[in-house]
Amino acid sequence: MYALFDDSGKFLAGRVMSEAESSMQIELDSGKRVKVKLANVLMKFDKPGPAELIAAGQRLATEIDLDLAWEFAPEGEFGFADLARDYFDAKAGLEQQAAALFRLYEAPHYFRRMGKGVFKKAPEETVKAALLGIERKKQQAAQIEAWATELAAGTCPAPVQEQLYKILFKPDKNAPEYKAVVEAAKRSQRAPLDLLKAAGAIRSPYQFHWKRFLFEQFPKGTGFPALQAPAIAEPLPLAPVQAFSIDDSQTTEIDDALSVQGLGTGTVVFGVHIAAPGLAITPGSAIDKVAGERLSTVYMPGWKLTMLPDEVVQRYTLAEGQDCPAVSLYVTMDEATLEVRASETKLERVPIAANLRHDQLDDVVTEATLTGEAQAGYAFAPELAFAFRLARHLKAQREVVRGKPETFNRPDYNFRLEGHTAEPQGDERVTISTRRRGAPLDLIVAEAMILANSTWGGWLAECGLPGIYRSQASLAPGIKVRMGTKALPHAGMGVAQYTWATSPLRRYVDLVNQWQIIACARHGRTAALAAPFKPKDAQLFSIISAFDAAYGAYNDFQHGIERYWTLRWLEQNGVTELDAAVMKDGLVRADTLPLVFRASGCEQLPRGAHVRVRITGMDLLTLDLHAQLVTRLDDAVAAVAGETEAEVDDEVQEAAPLSLAIDLGDAGDAAEPGTAQEGAAPAAA
Repeated sequence: MYALFDDSGKFLAGRVMSEAESSMQIELDSGKRVKVKLANVLMKFDKPGPAELIAAGQRLATEIDLDLAWEFAPEGEFGFADLARDYFDAKAGLEQQAAALFRLYEAPHYFRRMGKGVFKKAPEETVKAALLGIERKKQQAAQIEAWATELAAGTCPAPVQEQLYKILFKPDKNAPEYKAVVEAAKRSQRAPLDLLKAAGAIRSPYQFHWKRFLFEQFPKGTGFPALQAPAIAEPLPLAPVQAFSIDDSQTTEIDDALSVQGLGTGTVVFGVHIAAPGLAITPGSAIDKVAGERLSTVYMPGWKLTMLPDEVVQRYTLAEGQDCPAVSLYVTMDEATLEVRASETKLERVPIAANLRHDQLDDVVTEATLTGEAQAGYAFAPELAFAFRLARHLKAQREVVRGKPETFNRPDYNFRLEGHTAEPQGDERVTISTRRRGAPLDLIVAEAMILANSTWGGWLAECGLPGIYRSQASLAPGIKVRMGTKALPHAGMGVAQYTWATSPLRRYVDLVNQWQIIACARHGRTAALAAPFKPKDAQLFSIISAFDAAYGAYNDFQHGIERYWTLRWLEQNGVTELDAAVMKDGLVRADTLPLVFRASGCEQLPRGAHVRVRITGMDLLTLDLHAQLVTRLDDAVAAVAGETEAEVDDEVQEAAPLSLAIDLGDAGDAAEPGTAQEGAAPAAA
C-alpha cells in the first residue's frame, strides 16, 4: 500500500512500511524512510506507483480551469476529493483527486485552506482583487524583462535613467527599475556601474558625482524660497576703527575682519569683528529655517551652494566701504609683552576700510616685510605687522598647552577653472596651485579666530549659557574632536574651550552661538533669562547631530570632487609619472597634488619612502587612480613618516572606492516582482 502525504506544503508519496495508532512509517522512492503523522496523510492507494500518481496529478492539475472550479465548488468547507467529483465526474479516480488537491493548494487567491486537504471558496471580491494583482505582476515582470534586455543590449530605458541615483545609492529593491538593472547585470556579467555607463545612463562623470550629491543631500533642489533679509532694528554705535578683512578673491560671505588701535602708545586694542546676521535673523524665522536645513555652505572648485540666499548674505557681509553691523571682540594688551589686560564684546557698526585678498597679497605680505627685514609697500602694513607678531605669540602659547608644536606637513591646494563663470560642467580646464599652510596672512586670520572662539566660549560659560563647543580630550591616538554643549578643553588647539562663532554666514552652529553671545552682550550675567537656548536645551543636541551629519557629508563631497579635478588635471596635462611618499599598505601620497592612491610594488616599502610611480589608468567615475612603482628615489624619509597613525588613516579615506548601495546578491529573482582635522592645524574660519 502507498500513501500521499503533506510535508510542510510539499506533497510526497511512498510505500507504507508500518502503521501505528497516530503515525506511519513510509519509504520514499529514494529509499529514505520518514515518520508521518496520520493527520498529514491525505490519500492511501495500491496503484499506480507513487511517482506515477504525482506525475499524473500534476499534469491533470494544469488543465483545471480555476474560474470554473470556483464556480463548481460548494459554498461551505469541502475536501479536495469533493471538488474532483464535482469538476471531473462522480467517479473521479485517484489521479483526478490528486490533481484537484494540487490545483487547490496552488490557488490561495481562489480557495482558502481550512485544514489538511480541506478548503473553502474565497469571496468573489477577494478573487477579483487577487486576479488584478496577479495581472499587474505579470505586466511588471514583462516590463522588467524588456528593460533588462534593453540594458544588456546597451540602451538605457527612460524610467531607469530617471531613477539612476536612487537605484545606485538608495534603492527600493522591490522597484522594477532596480530589478531590471540587477537582472541585466547578472545576464551580462557586468558590474552595475559599468552596465549603466555602457548603456548611456551616465554621460558625464562630473555630472554623475554632482547629481549624486544633490540626490542625497538636496532632494528638494538647491533653490531658495523668496526671502527678505530683515533689517537690524536696534540702533548700533559706530566703532572708531578702520577694519580690514582677509579672504580669497572668490569669497563673498565675508564673516570676519580685524582692527588694531593704539599702536605706539604702549597699549594696543586688537579687534575681531564678526558679521552679525544674528542681530536680525531670529530663531524660528523663515531665514532661520532655511539655514537650519542647509546647516553650512558647500564648497567645491568653481562653485558653491551657500547656506543663505545671496540677497541675505549681501545684507550682512562685511563689504569694503560700508559700516557693517558686527559682533566685535576687543582685546586690550600690552604692546611690548602682548600680555592681555582685558577683553570686551560690543554690538556695533564697524567701518570696513578694505577687503584684502590672500591670492593677491600672499607673495607681497611676507614674513620679511612683516618683521621689518624688508620694506612693506602695502596698506595696513603697521597693523598687519602687529597682528603677525600677536599671531606668532598666540600660537606659541597654544603649543605650550598642546605639549608639542603644530606642524604643517602638507600645503593647501587651490583649484581654478579657467574661463569659468557659471556652474561647472566637468570639462573645464583646471589649474591647481598651492598655498603654504601657516603662511603669514593665513596665520594672522587663524590665530585671530581661535582667540575669538576660545574667548567667547569661556564667556558663555561664565554667563551660564550653553553653546556649541568643539572639544578634544587629548592628543592620544584615536581621540577625536567632539561637538557638545559644555566648555571643555580642546587639546588639539591648546585652548581651555573652543566654539565656532566666527562664520555665522557660512555655518549654522556659528549663527546659533552668535545668538547666545548677543544675549551675553545685551544682558551680561542675566543673559540666561533672555537667551534663545537654555541649559540642557534638547534643540541644541538636535542641531549638533544634524550639523555633524551634514558637515561631514559636505566635506566628503568636497574632497571627492577635488579628487575628480585632480584626475582631470593629470589627464589634461598628459602626466604619466608622479613623485610620491609611501603611506601604508601600498598607498602613496603625491608630492605636489592632493592625491592619495594605490601603487603596486610599494606594499613592502617603509612609511615615508620617496618613490616615483607610473600612472597605469584612472576612472573618473569611481575616482580610482592605478599606478605602479618605477623606482625608489632615495633613502630620505618624507614628511609622512612623522605623522600619526590616525592622521594617515584619515587621509587614506580619500582613496576609498566609490560605494554603491546596489547589491546583486540581495535582489533575488529580478524577473519575479513582489518577492579638516582640528588637532593638526588651526580651524581659522
